[in-house]
Amino acid sequence: MDQPEGLTAVGEEQKVCRLQRSIYGLKQASQSWNTHFDEVIRGYNFIKNDYDPCIYKKISGSSVAYLVLYVDDILLIGNDVKMLADIKAWLSTQFSMKDMGEASYILGTKIYRDRSRRMLGLTQSSYIKKVLKRFKMALKTRSHSHEAWD
Repeated sequence: MDQPEGLTAVGEEQKVCRLQRSIYGLKQASQSWNTHFDEVIRGYNFIKNDYDPCIYKKISGSSVAYLVLYVDDILLIGNDVKMLADIKAWLSTQFSMKDMGEASYILGTKIYRDRSRRMLGLTQSSYIKKVLKRFKMALKTRSHSHEAWD
């Protein structure tokens, strides 16, 4: 790519700019990334889900871990904290990554936990409120016709 007009460096008029593909992307970049990720993760004994190719499972004795891939974000779920820590450590040797801690939101869905009661839940109430507001359907008061739903 030629240097943009007005930004030519003195003494370097003959040089050209090199595009960074990571910024501009390629048509097949996401498929290439997904294929690479799939090969690497299967090498660590993860099994791809037959029904959803973005979900992987790893079983070791009574320990189970699920890895959910969405573009380049990973959600890791399991029943063994040490196994999850080992997987995170291994992933960080394979990919440039940042551990964001426990997930509280994913794709507009809130994740809530109550460890004392051994409960895990999902809710989209914030998303629903946002959609209702967007379409001017948000109610300020309850309608009597909907009391049966409570």
